[in-house]
Amino acid sequence: MSLKFGRRALGLSVLATPALAQSWPEKPIRLVVPFPPGGSTDVLARRIGEKLSTALGQTVLVENRPGAGGTTGADMVAKSPADGYTLLMGVTGSNAIAVSLFRALPYHPVRDFAPVTRVISAPLVLVAHPSMNVTDVAGYVAAAKAQPNGVTYGTPGNGTSMHLTGVMFANATGTQLTHVPYRGTAQMTTDLIAARLLSSFADMLVTMPLIRDGQLRALAVTSPERHHMLPDVPTMQEAGLAGFTATSWQGVFAPAGTPAPVVAKLHTEIAKIMTLPEVKDSFASQGFIVEAVGPAEFTPFVAAETAKWAEVVRAGNVTMD
Repeated sequence: MSLKFGRRALGLSVLATPALAQSWPEKPIRLVVPFPPGGSTDVLARRIGEKLSTALGQTVLVENRPGAGGTTGADMVAKSPADGYTLLMGVTGSNAIAVSLFRALPYHPVRDFAPVTRVISAPLVLVAHPSMNVTDVAGYVAAAKAQPNGVTYGTPGNGTSMHLTGVMFANATGTQLTHVPYRGTAQMTTDLIAARLLSSFADMLVTMPLIRDGQLRALAVTSPERHHMLPDVPTMQEAGLAGFTATSWQGVFAPAGTPAPVVAKLHTEIAKIMTLPEVKDSFASQGFIVEAVGPAEFTPFVAAETAKWAEVVRAGNVTMD
């Protein structure tokens, strides 16, 4: 009797899984942005949310929950019911780097989330002021070795991907660079143009006009392949740093334990959205690499990114105040 019941229960469980995917969603969905309105993550979430509402037949509400570098909103989603009705627009910082920077982070990026889709990424670009008289990575490394701690690089703040990319670069090249953190990119860029800073591992969108005007020199990009907006600028790997990649990425996450059919349905619909010309072309024109990487690839990618940045943080002894 018990064996027959067990088999019947198992059969009902298996049948319930596709049934759940067919019935979901039955109410509005929250897409949490862990930053204030107006930034690239918010804009991306609203574009996806608008079209996902149409595709799923339920309203997708974008909710801004800023704080602590994106970790406040991420923590809220991690602790939400795993039913597909609360999602996170996660980024490299909140879902890979933060766990190594904050000793008491209340969630873990690998354990507490189900990656759904990585939607965009962007490399950084190593730029130098023309006064450095370097035109490539080899010249930059030579200048840094000739004057230890004499080459400065600016970033929007301690613990940012720009900062940690500089740490990774210094470790890979055996150089000693001086990190100069700012509160955002505006003053940093001003000082870089004025040669009060010598270099930066910078956001491509911010620096592209300055590169085109000759106010800054682009030495290399940090993506695995050359970037479509800087086709003549080599990658770090082409410049001789084997395996060197550092990208800022954004993707949709669900709480861990969200049923696989729901995750799969979300990925399918979001992937369709990211291939729409009005979406793809808009973000590509801003320097982003538009993607639709699903759970099978996104999940190990997040784990690898978490481990990679943890090693960089340890090697550079990076701490947050």
